Amino acid sequence: MKKLVFIPFLFCIIDSFAQIDREAEVGQEIPGIRMNTSRLYGKLVDKNTGRNIEAASVQLFVVLPGGTDSLITGMLSRPNGDFSFSNLAADSSVKVVISAIGYETLEQLVNIQTGEGSQGSFQKDLGNISLQPAVQQLGNVTVTSSRPGLQMGIDRKVFNVANSLTATGGTAVDVMKNIPTVSVDIDGNVQLRNSTPQIFVDGQPTILTLEQIPADNIERVELITNPSAKFDASSSAGIINVILKKNKRIGLNGIVTASGGTPDILNGNLNLNLREGKFNIFLTGGYNQSGGKARGETMRQNKSNGVIQDYFNQLTTNDRMRRFKSIRFGFDYFIDNRNTITLTQGFVGGRFTNEEEQDQQYLDASQELVYYGQRFADARSRFNRATSRFSYKHSFPEQGKELIFDVNYNYGKNSENSNIINSFFFPNGTEYQPPALVRNEGSGANDQVTIQLDFSDPIGEEAKIELGARSYHNKFTSFYNAFAVDNGSETKLPLSNNYEYSEMVNAVYGTYTGKVKTVSYQVGLRAEHSKFEGLMVDSLLKFGYEYPAAMRNIWDALFPSASISKQLNENSEAQINYTRRIRRPNFWQLNPFIDINDPANLRQGNPALRPEFINSFEFNYNLKYTGGNFLGSIYFRNNPNDITQYSDTITAQQYEQLQNAAVDPNAILNTFINASTTNRYGLELTLQQKLAENFDITPSFELQYRTVKADVGDQDLSNEGMSWETELTVDYKIKSASRFFNDFSFQLTGEYESAEVIPQGRRSPQYSADFALRKDFLKDRKATITFAVNDVFNSHRFGTIYDTEYFYQDSYRRRNVRNFRITFSYRFGSADFSLMNNNRRAENNDDN
Repeated sequence: MKKLVFIPFLFCIIDSFAQIDREAEVGQEIPGIRMNTSRLYGKLVDKNTGRNIEAASVQLFVVLPGGTDSLITGMLSRPNGDFSFSNLAADSSVKVVISAIGYETLEQLVNIQTGEGSQGSFQKDLGNISLQPAVQQLGNVTVTSSRPGLQMGIDRKVFNVANSLTATGGTAVDVMKNIPTVSVDIDGNVQLRNSTPQIFVDGQPTILTLEQIPADNIERVELITNPSAKFDASSSAGIINVILKKNKRIGLNGIVTASGGTPDILNGNLNLNLREGKFNIFLTGGYNQSGGKARGETMRQNKSNGVIQDYFNQLTTNDRMRRFKSIRFGFDYFIDNRNTITLTQGFVGGRFTNEEEQDQQYLDASQELVYYGQRFADARSRFNRATSRFSYKHSFPEQGKELIFDVNYNYGKNSENSNIINSFFFPNGTEYQPPALVRNEGSGANDQVTIQLDFSDPIGEEAKIELGARSYHNKFTSFYNAFAVDNGSETKLPLSNNYEYSEMVNAVYGTYTGKVKTVSYQVGLRAEHSKFEGLMVDSLLKFGYEYPAAMRNIWDALFPSASISKQLNENSEAQINYTRRIRRPNFWQLNPFIDINDPANLRQGNPALRPEFINSFEFNYNLKYTGGNFLGSIYFRNNPNDITQYSDTITAQQYEQLQNAAVDPNAILNTFINASTTNRYGLELTLQQKLAENFDITPSFELQYRTVKADVGDQDLSNEGMSWETELTVDYKIKSASRFFNDFSFQLTGEYESAEVIPQGRRSPQYSADFALRKDFLKDRKATITFAVNDVFNSHRFGTIYDTEYFYQDSYRRRNVRNFRITFSYRFGSADFSLMNNNRRAENNDDN
């Protein structure tokens, strides 16, 4: 690929950093300056894992005649395992004695040879010294520990998925529903503070949807509400980073899960990991299936000058079946203790079927039935995605100094076809008008490349510089044709939509972090150049944007950030931060294609949309105390040119173009505009409280006031109002003398979201609850069985109310229905497992 032609150049940069590292260790004298540079140094590592050993005792003895030893000096190894002795006298030999808790004592005799013309000085690098763990046999002792479900910090939250019982056997969508202050909308999109955050997988962009990631493959989810200049500037609503499982324990380890349930739930997943010598090999694979009939409803009043002219009612039933299969594999190669290469390859495929039935009623102003319609749609679609990633990490001798280079390539294809028939009848059952039949077919392909280089360099113990560069390229092509079918002949409709687009974002960033006593601060600046080019293939219509378009608009490319934190005492900290971000319109918001999946509520993009720039301020307070942790946030977000949804009834001209497409003559067309400004003022509170040894609760509460100023022509769309949401997670584990009831775990989660204002109305309140029960059993609790109910009251639905001069509409849709799942998991592993013979294994360990 031409996009990767400069990878060799980046490798040269990497090699240069590694060479600088090696040259720094040599410590040669500068010509003309005489210095005493006598030095003996090395690095301590674990023989099995290769991890650095901190706080080990390193003692240096001189060997005296007669075999006696005399202690010269000693020290404790640094956090990165390094030790170093300077200003040493040149003797024939010295003995190094190393001891550390949990390791066998090591003694090593070192011969010293001074360099010619070195004035008696010497430099001796002992390299990486491997310590053998001391093995002790323990009798009938089991030590268990677990991380809390939610770890809260001053700038981020980390959600450990293993603690989410209700998501077991589900997808990443089920995981997101359980994270405090995060919600999921009808289309599976994540909402954070009523805005759409950027989704990463393992720190990189992805073409996967959350529904395509099994929950059993996720280790944790990182939530960053106001990211610094180090992160992508398009993360205007924050970042949600999904970290997939990959452990590095010695030997062979794995977990297998299988689950079944209703409606039509069938899942299986396998995670394997092999750590041996210089390699860590990992493999995950799985199958995920779910179904169910979801209902929807639309009730509308069409008005003229505020007077109701007629009514329209629509009842919808969707019978959906979703099937996913995935495999992900790769390895870490530990070249040495300071250089690691990681290769990862993943494949995901899926098939969807959707059978939709609609009953439509058309009533006059007296609510008398004029005619009715029946609509049937049968849709089939499939996709295949592939993700390849190369990562190189170099750790310098200085603790915290490192260089990371990443190349991430995503590729995917999709296809779809559907048939829609709409029939209309008088109240007596006779034909009102001939049925409309539409056949759709489409396909698409997506290419996405991200190249990133990050460098971090501590300055002393209280400061750090971070620098980086990132290049992102995305190319998408799609062909979609719609045909009206009449007596076996087909007529191509204006709905046909063949397009292609390319998107590019190049960025560089720098941040500086410092500390003065109990005050920490960080300042940063990111510069991004972005370009979007779209083409409607049939009409040759071009659309898109470029920022900045010229040097006079350079401010459009700059995104500063600043934060300052104060350690109030040992258990509490306060922080205030500011970032400037950007939200670029996505393809569907720009594409003028009209989506007719719902004949009464059409959707269309707006090629004239402009990106919005966001100024975000946030104050955080974190308090840790015995048995609990509290995090409070106050935020303000100012969005000039906010990308906002706008709805209106279709015009007579638009209906004429679509009259053979089985759409309603009074259909609402939903599109997007740039509002003048949108402001959000919010309060967010999260508490983790341990009520008893095995009883925890995590309540959260968010309050937001939103103001929208917007107009279209002579219509004033301005609106404002308060909204709030709350969520509660309750965890309880039985510790009982009874063998049967011991190790039973219960989890209950519930959430409520109040009505939320939008420019032409409001979103309806929604609520739901999930419940799960888990039992650990077998030796060392290697087996687990989990029973989960999602949406216990079958109440989770998404509603919207539009109230305008021309229509009033109250509607709701559902994505999923209440489901029941039983999941069985079994964990296995052996530290003694080896693919190699013992001699070869020993050689690899010695090379570490």
